[in-house]
Amino acid sequence: MLRSGRGSSLARSVLRSNTLRGTPSTSRFASQTSKPFIAYHERPRRSITLALTAYRPLSTSLQRCADIPADKIDKKHEKAVAGEELEPHPEEVSMASSVHQVFEEKGTPETEKEEDMLAGVYSDIKTIRETFALNEVPREAFFVGLAGVIPYLATSASTVYLAWDINHAAMDGHGFLLSGESAELLLHILEPLQIGYGAVIISFLGAIHWGLEWAKYGGEHGYRRYAYGVVAPAVAWPTLLLPVEYALIAQFTAFTFLYFADARACVRGWTPHWYMTYRFVLTFVVGASIVISLIGRGQIADKISRLPGPADRLKALRETQMEEIEKEERLRRARIVAADEEEEDDDDEEGEDDE
Repeated sequence: MLRSGRGSSLARSVLRSNTLRGTPSTSRFASQTSKPFIAYHERPRRSITLALTAYRPLSTSLQRCADIPADKIDKKHEKAVAGEELEPHPEEVSMASSVHQVFEEKGTPETEKEEDMLAGVYSDIKTIRETFALNEVPREAFFVGLAGVIPYLATSASTVYLAWDINHAAMDGHGFLLSGESAELLLHILEPLQIGYGAVIISFLGAIHWGLEWAKYGGEHGYRRYAYGVVAPAVAWPTLLLPVEYALIAQFTAFTFLYFADARACVRGWTPHWYMTYRFVLTFVVGASIVISLIGRGQIADKISRLPGPADRLKALRETQMEEIEKEERLRRARIVAADEEEEDDDDEEGEDDE
């Protein structure tokens, strides 16, 4: 057995351990042959334990390591802690605070909670609620602004109802509250009211910047700020000449671009800091009202007659003027022809008299 490699390695490890124990003969031999052994014997003796290391042969797996000294117990501190009185805190106790799971270890981190899939939706709803709260807007401006969108809401709701009543009359032969003819007449009355009110509001939004310029809010900016009050009515009032659907679309576009212009002015410091949010809310209500009106009118586009608008009246006026000019031209030509015929007759009569 000693001739085998495993046996010889075991013998060498035993000899090495005896040498390291420091017997008199081996210590003298070690002092003459190797300096590391001298350095080892100069160190003080410590308690030695054996430990196994992984991935090494059995012959080299026995190694020495020093014991880790135990923590010193502070008797004085323990006595002070033992003399303290525990205070109850029932509000910190819950059903899970005193429970230790069977298949878990103390001190292990808790498993991550599942992410709430609706957290983003709740965050968006909170943002919308805070936006529409308008807490920083003065109460007077808030209530007057809300009162200003009531006509839009009223005309849009009326348009939708009348469109539904006209469809009901077309399908069943009679309306729900009004006849089809009465609903159509009321709808034609609402058209100029909604478009005219929209033109007034657009002009008013431009005039606000004139007041801010006169108040020197954010400094004096001259023609750049006055341009708001000039461009707004220049865009709004021509919509009165358009057909109803085109007029509503044009005013919706005007409200949208005016909002972006006001937002830019707010960023520049030309308006109060709350004005941009205030304008967004009012523009949102007005834009939604216009879209609702367009949807309602789209349901009855083939069931109602279109009354002549200002553009149609201008066209009719031009056609009438052209007809009058042509009539006058025909009369003028007829008079010229009649005068020529009279002259020819007179000439013939004079010739006969001469003969």
